[in-house]
Amino acid sequence: MARYDRKDAYHQRAKREGFRSRAAYKLQEIQRSQRLLRRGQRVADLGCWPGGWLQIAAAEVGAEGRVVGVDLAAIDPPLELANVFALIGDVSEPAVLQRVLDELGGPADVLLSDAAPKLTGIRAADRAREERVLEAVEAAAPTLLVPGGSLLVKLLECPEAQAFEKRLRSRFKSTRVLKPKASRKGTTERYLLGVGYGQGKAGLEGPG
Repeated sequence: MARYDRKDAYHQRAKREGFRSRAAYKLQEIQRSQRLLRRGQRVADLGCWPGGWLQIAAAEVGAEGRVVGVDLAAIDPPLELANVFALIGDVSEPAVLQRVLDELGGPADVLLSDAAPKLTGIRAADRAREERVLEAVEAAAPTLLVPGGSLLVKLLECPEAQAFEKRLRSRFKSTRVLKPKASRKGTTERYLLGVGYGQGKAGLEGPG
């Protein structure tokens, strides 16, 4: 297993610049190249702790936009951003998804997820955990994402992620895989960007 320094250059930079995590730079880098986020959009962030992606999204959508994040853990201390709302909950629960919609004021233009399971080092268990995370994101999309919207989700290297990627490709007009430079060295993570939800071969159908 690759080892990394939790206090690497991106970690130190995040502390200096006031970001909640080094992950903020991954979304910032993707935004610069893909122009995923735009002023006035509604954005949902699934698995939003510790809040780095909320900060980047809030800046990109501006005061006229709205960003709602959800995670099992609280954002602590809370982000003092007028266009951001973070709630505690499990995204696999319909009531939690409904609350996200209520706080957004309607379906999201962009659905984000940098969520990853806590790894145990036991291969079968870790693959099952990754699959549950991806299934929750996939199941949430028909409820949270507006037709024609965009999705950016983190994938880890495993057959379950490959199967998820194949399914998602059929539901978007276009997809591409991105590997930000800000990702830790040695990580298998990559990001799937889907644009034009419901405009692929499988349309707007749910998982499975």
